[in-house]
Amino acid sequence: MATELVNGVSHDLLSLLSSDDRDFVIRSNGDQIRISSLVGKIVGLYFSGSWCGPCRHFTPILVEAYEELSSKGDFEVVFISSDRDDESFNGYFSKMPWLAIPFPDQGTLKRLKELFKVRGIPNLVVLDANGKVSCDRGVDIIRNYGAEGYPFTPEKLDYLRQEEENAKNNQTISSILVSSSRDYLISNEGTKIPVSDLQGKMVGLYFSAYPHRLCLEFTPKLVEIYKKLKEKGENFEIVLISIDYDEKDFKQSFEKMPWLALPFQDKGREKLARYFELSALPSLVIIGEDGKTLNQNVAELIEDHGIEAYPFTPDKLDELAEIEKARLEAQTLESVLVHGDKDFVIEKTGSKVPVSELAGRNVLLYFSAKWCPPCRAFLPKLIEAYKEIKEKDSRFEIIFVSSDRDQSSFEEFYSGMPWLALPFGDERKTILQKKFKIKGIPAAIAISSSGKTVTKEAKEHLTAYGADAYPFTEQHLKQLKEKLEEIAKGWPEKLKHELHKEHELVRIKRKGFVCNGCREMGHGWSFYCKECDFDLHPNCALKKKENGEEGKGEEGRICQGDTCRKA
Repeated sequence: MATELVNGVSHDLLSLLSSDDRDFVIRSNGDQIRISSLVGKIVGLYFSGSWCGPCRHFTPILVEAYEELSSKGDFEVVFISSDRDDESFNGYFSKMPWLAIPFPDQGTLKRLKELFKVRGIPNLVVLDANGKVSCDRGVDIIRNYGAEGYPFTPEKLDYLRQEEENAKNNQTISSILVSSSRDYLISNEGTKIPVSDLQGKMVGLYFSAYPHRLCLEFTPKLVEIYKKLKEKGENFEIVLISIDYDEKDFKQSFEKMPWLALPFQDKGREKLARYFELSALPSLVIIGEDGKTLNQNVAELIEDHGIEAYPFTPDKLDELAEIEKARLEAQTLESVLVHGDKDFVIEKTGSKVPVSELAGRNVLLYFSAKWCPPCRAFLPKLIEAYKEIKEKDSRFEIIFVSSDRDQSSFEEFYSGMPWLALPFGDERKTILQKKFKIKGIPAAIAISSSGKTVTKEAKEHLTAYGADAYPFTEQHLKQLKEKLEEIAKGWPEKLKHELHKEHELVRIKRKGFVCNGCREMGHGWSFYCKECDFDLHPNCALKKKENGEEGKGEEGRICQGDTCRKA
């Protein structure tokens, strides 16, 4: 949302929502409602579409808040459809108790999306009684606070945040888990257990979603640890806070869990996700016996140390940190790559290369897959860097760790690589992913000649500096960064470019991007248009072709910037 829309422009609702031959909006039963009747009300413009999964999930939440607020008489919602045909619009709109711009009026629908710069749905823009935009993040407010967010002003949002902060300062297990309509939890047999039964216990709040791959892998480990702690008589309990969209998924996952849960229908599930600033799944938040938060997420600790991570106290964490430090100091290439009788990697011919022959070399573990567009985009850059590094250090090597889905895909992708690999389907792939906490691909881990981990971000360094990033040591990268910073001082802070005539491009640092000129991935400095999400590498923005014309990029798209992540 442009700042001028938020800061003072009053929109005339009739002009905003009408067209030349229409001065009304409609209900799902076909009734026509004069737009003039909305004047003086708080109006939410709901940009949504039936084809959009997040929209379908959010709409019932908005319906609940709307029905709670409708008795006030001064709040209304108008549906701005992104559906692709009448049938989809009618089916979706039939579930909404509010108003809509008629679907045939595509001109008005398009105009509103452009006016309010809607780049993603669901989106809820709230206009106050004077027609001014009071909030352009209505979806977040409704999702987090429901009808309590009314009238959706910055002042109300600040008040609610302060209330949350006060609640954290005075947190108890009851303030976390009890609501105005519920003071109990449920077992997977449907038994209601009073929240008061958890007083004085250490409690783990388990945020999980059934279809989520990492949750499916983590839950059985947590079940095993939970049962062992119960056998030992530990004063510990777990409560499932499901992030599932579908009640069927909730029931399917909960039936395998021996602990308690917040009921699926309870809207407190999403509030707790916000309250604890949930950023990853699975997450296990630990609440101490005094009701205070002891640890925001111990899932990773449990993955690494199992039951030894209990009771998750600061002293225990310090102890585990010392164990991990000793483990890293003792690390060798053999300890990383050898598992049981798997003590080799392979060449493209299928010949086995003993891991022992690689001892004393600088090695890069390259996690990638053919199905991943960013991996395919990164591969040529990595091959180029590999060849340059080999000229400087012939003993440097890369080992491909595949996430391909079948042998043929692995062989096809590996055929274009000039280095070694783990065999397809090798169990060491999963071990390495867990050891180095690989969350997305492509990823590259640099191992030094002594077998120690140099960096887990070698891919980002290669993207930023190419072969010059080698040998990836902290001191070397610091020198490269300082050199680039000095060079960047000579670049303009803003520039106009033939490839993006609409706006000036601003020199800015970006964590990861795809250059709209050369279509290659970038990391670090970019000439960027925030409004259009348009990037140019400095070399694309500043360098011109020999004939004096600036280079043109090709059309293309990849998923999630320069990284593919599995759900």
